[in-house]
Amino acid sequence: MHIYRVGQITSYIKGLFEADDVLQDLWLEGEVSNWRAYPSGHVYFTLKDAEAAINCVIWRTYVAGLEFRPCDGDGVLAHGYISVYEGRGTYQFYVDHLERAGAGLWALEFERLKRKLQAEGLLDGARKRPLPRFPRRLGVVTSPAGAAWRDICRVLSRRYPLVEVVLAPTKVQGEEAPVQIVNALQSLARCGDVDAIIVARGGGSAEDLWAFNDERVARAIAASPVPVITGVGHETDVTIADLVADLRAPTPSAAAEMAVPNSEELRESLSQAVVTMAAAIRATLANARARLERERAALHRASPLSWVNRERQRLDERVRALCMAMENDLELRRVRLQGLEGQLQPLSPQATLERGYALVQTAPARRVVRSVREAPPGQALTIRVADGQFPARAEEGPRGPQTV
Repeated sequence: MHIYRVGQITSYIKGLFEADDVLQDLWLEGEVSNWRAYPSGHVYFTLKDAEAAINCVIWRTYVAGLEFRPCDGDGVLAHGYISVYEGRGTYQFYVDHLERAGAGLWALEFERLKRKLQAEGLLDGARKRPLPRFPRRLGVVTSPAGAAWRDICRVLSRRYPLVEVVLAPTKVQGEEAPVQIVNALQSLARCGDVDAIIVARGGGSAEDLWAFNDERVARAIAASPVPVITGVGHETDVTIADLVADLRAPTPSAAAEMAVPNSEELRESLSQAVVTMAAAIRATLANARARLERERAALHRASPLSWVNRERQRLDERVRALCMAMENDLELRRVRLQGLEGQLQPLSPQATLERGYALVQTAPARRVVRSVREAPPGQALTIRVADGQFPARAEEGPRGPQTV
């Protein structure tokens, strides 16, 4: 026989409570009684109906977020979990959210999850990512049998046929849908080759769309490494998935239109860009040409060629002046020479000869005979007169050498 202590068995029972998924995420509807707020900030009360009652506690951190304070006898919807208070060995309901009765469990769950995710910052606009302008590949999470898939394919092929579409098939309603949607998102994330993801389904009732209000789906969308666009239901339908997504579209077709650019608009923009670019190029070339002309003129003004040309002209002028000076000098010298020639002409040997004198030279040595001693008898001589010369020979005469 094994004997347990009270604390051991109480802890064991508490573990059983906390291991039960139903008891850990529970909505209870009932009537409030014995509502007591303590100085610590915690609130204790009893929730009862015609058949039973349960002790409840709301910790101070949750009391601050209550939208109203019920009075005894008020009907409420309370959300929380059930566990064991070991000090007294009793179980009690730990409440984290309280609503007036009649609001609807789904609406209450929607608001509860919205507040929870908002407190974590998952709904903040600052974390929303911009869509890629020109996606190469889009992932689509939807049912392949639904109209949403066909609408998305039709819009993408018409609007931007360049994009490649990867379908991650999933159920979009029912109990299995949230898990399949999460798996589809994670498979696209593992693929790592999509630029954005569209999560979509067509219209339906609130119950049909409830899979997109699942916390697991919301967290999978928030964890996506690429931007997520939701197109769930019709324009008036808003889900938790829409609030967490980077962009919400009113319909699946609108999601497809938001995900890609309009190819026709791109063509028009491209044509306009070509015109604008051509005009800009022409203006740039004209400005560059004008600037080049200014630079060329400035360079021409600063070029040494102008100085060289000026010096060359100056040199030409100096050469011309030097030539003129030389010609003048030569002319003066010519005149002077002619004057000297006129002075020397009467004194020239020819002029002497023309006056009747003769020039006697020995032959053949042609030495000028200046004395009779230089012309002994028999000496051959050449006698030059004004109009020519003739030969002669020296002979002895009665008075000395003679010429014959």
